[in-house]
Amino acid sequence: MFLLSQAAVEGALAAGATYADARFGVTGYEAVVARNGEIEGLRQSESAGIGVRALIGSSWGFMSISEPSELNARQAGHDAAEIAQASARVPGPPLELADVAPVQAEWSSGWKEHPSDVSLAEKGDLLIGVTSAMKAVPGVSVAAAHLVAWDTQKWFVSSQGHRIHQHIVETGTSMSATAVGERETQRRSYGGIGGAYGTRGYELVREADLPGHAQRVGEEAVELLGAPECPSATLDLILGSEQLALQIHESVGHAIELDRILGWEAAFAGTSFLDLAQLGSLRYGSELMNITADATLPGALGSFGFDDEGTPAQRVDIVRDGRWVGVLSGRDSAAVTGLPPGGMVRADGWGRLPMVRMTNVGILPGTSSLDEIIAATDDGVYMETNRSWSIDDKRLNFQFGCEVGYEVKHGRRGRLLRNPTYTGITPEFWGSLDMLGGPGEWISWGTPNCGKGQPMQMGHTGHPAVPARFRNVRVGVRSRA
Repeated sequence: MFLLSQAAVEGALAAGATYADARFGVTGYEAVVARNGEIEGLRQSESAGIGVRALIGSSWGFMSISEPSELNARQAGHDAAEIAQASARVPGPPLELADVAPVQAEWSSGWKEHPSDVSLAEKGDLLIGVTSAMKAVPGVSVAAAHLVAWDTQKWFVSSQGHRIHQHIVETGTSMSATAVGERETQRRSYGGIGGAYGTRGYELVREADLPGHAQRVGEEAVELLGAPECPSATLDLILGSEQLALQIHESVGHAIELDRILGWEAAFAGTSFLDLAQLGSLRYGSELMNITADATLPGALGSFGFDDEGTPAQRVDIVRDGRWVGVLSGRDSAAVTGLPPGGMVRADGWGRLPMVRMTNVGILPGTSSLDEIIAATDDGVYMETNRSWSIDDKRLNFQFGCEVGYEVKHGRRGRLLRNPTYTGITPEFWGSLDMLGGPGEWISWGTPNCGKGQPMQMGHTGHPAVPARFRNVRVGVRSRA
């Protein structure tokens, strides 16, 4: 695999590239889906191929081919250089790359139980069992659950001397129950914003304990049909950690991608309200807000040993004591701005051009607990588990809907509320943060379907989060026809 990657790099250099790198990748994928006590789908696939980048002047060229020989790997490198040469005809300053020491390394994510070592029968029985348990709850119309696993190997070579092999195993699971009433539908799910996902083996599924939560999930879906609507008011808002994870993803994670800030990337999720002239001075939130991008967290979905440019995984401060201090960057964008490269460039497989992506962008814990936050709240709403989201293309104005809410009065959690929503403007919202859950409630949630780019790529990102309280937030916002 290294020889094929090296051949691709040599082909690009021979065609005039000033820099080139290549990734040979092999990815195995498995997904099992159940619905209402029956297996609804099974997908197993494996893909292999090589992707090569070539840099000439101001532009990148990229080419990928499946199952290459040494000859066509060299040709792919040559073709990537020709694309770069053609693109460089558009006037622009030569593109530099921030320095990264070339290394020869092996890295594995590690796992206790590889997903492929667990039989399909066992996986199917689990999903059939939990969907049957949810569907048995009177009033549940649809019960669904799934398991998914990726096994990815990469062999990376660069013209500067990198030679890196990585083996990454990722696993995820979730389940949901849907109840249909006379005028509306309610859904309750378990597993967080995308499910319980991590750079781990099948042990993640066992620890998630779907059977232990199935009946509760079904009962809550039905209960929501008869619950009162979330009031429309300005109240204190308490978010569960999985909802805060999505809040971070949308109003922080995408906004701090340096390619968006520079205006290089605007497809799918827009640009950013951030201006590099304000780096180090802009107040993003309250002093309790400390955000990091940490690709070194064991088991989190956005973790790896090296990014797809060969930059080592690292922890980067993004917001410190409420002030914006860092970005998500790659070698080219870092060089343009004079910042150190953050190791945040990844591709959706060997056949796609790498781009700046989130790693594990999360908030550091505070000193409170969810119980203490509720006890300290006189008039508020507690919300958990995302149901819908909307945010503008600058990452400023947003509205989120959650699956479930609870009234909080005089320090006690009260009645269930349906259709809870909240809205805000990013710096104002984060500026109202005044209580954070502690280390014991810090969970690394995973998002396996972060979209970016055109054609769109799906990224795997992690978001460590805790419960949090925000003061004087508009809740119960309704859209009007």
